[in-house]
Amino acid sequence: MLNKNVHIFDTTLRDGEQVPGCKLNTEQKLIIAEQLDFLGVDIIEAGFPVSSPGDFKSVEAISKLIKHATVCGLTRSVENDIKVAAEALKYAKKPRIHTGIGTSDSHIQFKFKSTREDILKRAYDAVKYAKSFVEDVEFYAEDAGRTDNEFLARVCETVIKAGATVLNIPDTTGYCLPHEYGAKIKYLRENVKGIDKAILSCHCHNDLGLATANSIEGVINGARQIECTINGIGERAGNTALEEVVMILKQHPYLNLDTNIKTEMLYGISHLVSDSMGIYTQPNKAIVGANAFAHSSGIHQDGVIKNRETYEIIDPKDVGVTESSIVLTARSGRAALAYRAKNIGFELTKLQLDEIYSTFLEFADKKKEVDDSDIHQIIESSKVYKEIISA
Repeated sequence: MLNKNVHIFDTTLRDGEQVPGCKLNTEQKLIIAEQLDFLGVDIIEAGFPVSSPGDFKSVEAISKLIKHATVCGLTRSVENDIKVAAEALKYAKKPRIHTGIGTSDSHIQFKFKSTREDILKRAYDAVKYAKSFVEDVEFYAEDAGRTDNEFLARVCETVIKAGATVLNIPDTTGYCLPHEYGAKIKYLRENVKGIDKAILSCHCHNDLGLATANSIEGVINGARQIECTINGIGERAGNTALEEVVMILKQHPYLNLDTNIKTEMLYGISHLVSDSMGIYTQPNKAIVGANAFAHSSGIHQDGVIKNRETYEIIDPKDVGVTESSIVLTARSGRAALAYRAKNIGFELTKLQLDEIYSTFLEFADKKKEVDDSDIHQIIESSKVYKEIISA
């Protein structure tokens, strides 16, 4: 029987850092890595050690720092890559080498100019060599999303025989539809000999905006690890967003799947990563965007003021946001104006509110957003100001 716990594999410091202009120095990586450990991620992919001396240094330093999570280093199916990664990970309490090779016909023919049989041999040899350094070896079948399922199953069987403990099934180009990706995971669960010896892992890209949906379909169909990044940063259109998959699993308990993430830290770590990398998080980003718990429509505001759950399926405090925001615009209603006025000390009667509301609308039409100082100005200039303050 499958475990209900889904491992969260964070690759912010590896795949996430591949975004142009988002390079982090070792000190910044250590700060983020420590917060990821506090957050409760199960695996931190610290980098690609052979890629540069700086990356080697960072992986080594993170290995020394991390107390709870597994620390992982990426390699190609090349002996020197694997040897260098093992050296960088030697101080880790729980080291993992992540090695692999492309398995789609496109990669085999055009990238490697090779054959399926040669790819099987290279995959086996890479895992076997990595296993000589560490017990925990993850294998990635690059472009698994476009790999024939029958051949992909052969690859998985081969690397399990070599000692792989985790099988990463990447939708490298973000091409799969959710039902296709879920079916691929299900096929591997049902057709790979020895599959119970390894964990299936989802690594989905967001080229078509489907990374989160694909990862959820993956775990519904038997994967027990999701590879993701804070804010969904990553190559091209990005990776699966950690905060999204974690909150989907939390908000849908009937899936009977859970993670070890301390969700109240999500908003804070989102800002840490955004500030460190100098990359803007869109305001309408799910879970951690500036507008994720902001309401400006009068109908929505009235509902939320009466009962938060009318328009919010997540309690803001669950992700580290202090409270919902009632944003005053020309679309806001009387209830929102009264609510915001009360927050700054003005308890308005219905008649007073009616008197002020028309002035508010004129004001709001000239500004994108009405703030607290504007509310003061509107009330102080009204005919009922003396009546309000004398109440």
